[in-house]
Amino acid sequence: MPRSTLAAASAVCLLALGAGQALAQTKAPAKKTTALTLSTGGVAPAEQRDMSLEHVDLRIKVIPERKAIEGDATLTILARAPLTRLILDLDRDLPISLLTIDGAPLAASAWSNPEGRLSITLPMPLAKGEQVKVRIQYAGVPHEAKRPPWDGGFVWKKTKTGEPWIATAVQGDGCDLFWPCIDQPTGEPKLVDLHIVVPAPLVAPANGVFVGMEEKDGWRTYSWRAKNPNTYAIALDIGPYVELSDTYNSRYGDSFPIRFWHLKGRETEAKALFAEFGPMLDFYEAMIGPYPFRDEKMGVVETPHLGMEHQTINAYGNEYAKDVYGYDWLLHHELAHEWFGNQLTNVDWDDMWLHEGLGTYMQPLYSQWLHGDMEYMARLNTQRATLQNKFPVVAGKSMAEDQVYDPKVGPGNDIYYKGSNALHTLRSLIGDEAFFKAIRLVVYGRTDPKPGNFAPRYANTRDFIRAVNDVTGQDYGWFFDVYLYEASPPELMESREGDDLMLRWKTPKDKPFPMPVEVKVGGRMVALPMADGSGRVRIGTAAPVIVDPASKILRRQPHIEAYQVWKKAKDDAAKAEADAKKKAEEAARAKAKAKARKR
Repeated sequence: MPRSTLAAASAVCLLALGAGQALAQTKAPAKKTTALTLSTGGVAPAEQRDMSLEHVDLRIKVIPERKAIEGDATLTILARAPLTRLILDLDRDLPISLLTIDGAPLAASAWSNPEGRLSITLPMPLAKGEQVKVRIQYAGVPHEAKRPPWDGGFVWKKTKTGEPWIATAVQGDGCDLFWPCIDQPTGEPKLVDLHIVVPAPLVAPANGVFVGMEEKDGWRTYSWRAKNPNTYAIALDIGPYVELSDTYNSRYGDSFPIRFWHLKGRETEAKALFAEFGPMLDFYEAMIGPYPFRDEKMGVVETPHLGMEHQTINAYGNEYAKDVYGYDWLLHHELAHEWFGNQLTNVDWDDMWLHEGLGTYMQPLYSQWLHGDMEYMARLNTQRATLQNKFPVVAGKSMAEDQVYDPKVGPGNDIYYKGSNALHTLRSLIGDEAFFKAIRLVVYGRTDPKPGNFAPRYANTRDFIRAVNDVTGQDYGWFFDVYLYEASPPELMESREGDDLMLRWKTPKDKPFPMPVEVKVGGRMVALPMADGSGRVRIGTAAPVIVDPASKILRRQPHIEAYQVWKKAKDDAAKAEADAKKKAEEAARAKAKAKARKR
């Protein structure tokens, strides 16, 4: 429950002073954003592990001409253990002008934020189960994304007709780039009221349910309410949007709203993309289970960056590109994250493959759903050709997100494509019924999800392994030990002994790998159980002899490695040629300028 308060008049006076300070601070030169702020996840401070965000009331005014924001956040925090201080994350480039605890202004000496980790000493200790309201007013020039969405921050663009077009994309660097939060996967607030103030007549769609819009003195305030949003999924999207709306009639017998906000002037392309929403939802509801946020909406907004899984307001920036597979892969992938990322959230960034691997496997699966096996296998093969296999998909320890995504120190894109191909192999191994039942179990916490009988949840890689073991009644730890916890994929060694083909699995550290293998010998198919990691089949002079003819198994394949070496050399040569050409052009321009000055 709320703690002690001071007189309301004193608070109002300080709030007014704080607003003036905040406005002045937007003009101050920004410091370099700290490494702490540009990192997300990792080992959380003890205080953050012992607190949860019950409610966030967040008001953000966006000032396009200054690329600045003014924020006012009230956080209702529950103590899950006794607390004497609170730890939040907020970029120090957004200076705080006022901080109150349960309405009482806190002395500046009671809090500090030197590196972007806001430490607040409470005026009175909190007992387990008690709540406190923290109000933070701040303002400034937020970090601008250099290469969104891969580099996090604000995106400040203009449409072709000159209107502001603004977005946030902060998955890689965290929610603390524009609001005070717990910058951990497990820091999801239970309820968020988001108020976005923008110059009229701009539009600001956001997460959750639309509460209303007020316009005054040339400014519009859009209010939205969302339950259990992912921390990085809370998003600002601002532009001259046109809204498309419809109702999706679910296979579960209910219905919910679907919405698409697109830039004006793109009506034809937008309507064509909007027509894909229903079939994609039907695929996910049939293959995985109920859309998790049906009491709010399924929403998409056109953005000046490629895309991101912002819960109920997914960012889309694929420019309505046509695809040989007959659907927009980006729209489909971001929608996947409503299940794998927003309904199911990884406990730690080390488990990010649960978001990206499962989300990426959904594209081949949708191709199979729409058009059959050829396109399913083609997509998987394209993914397989990108694998680096330099780091394990799962390290088995707490990781910051940039450690996971950086291919120099972590698995990088392997969390997408190796995760996807490993899932294909798992599905081939245990069969469709067990495979999809295990996915439902880890996503919903139950194998019989229906609208209303589940809630958003956290899980890690070990939870997924347990789900597979539970539904199959067998221990598949050996499968995951090799595919996820080792960098190198299994290698199938082949040799001849007389008329027999000898097969043996080679794995890192000689880990057990009883993966069965099919061999096509002439016109017959032979299944080798490989229980001890080896097998043999009589082939004589039969032709052809094809190992794993249906390509069920992800394994080391030298011809792909040879292709990757060739492609890298070709790409490097092309880049060197382009760089040399650019350098020559710059030198020529400099020479021409020097010559002109002499005249």
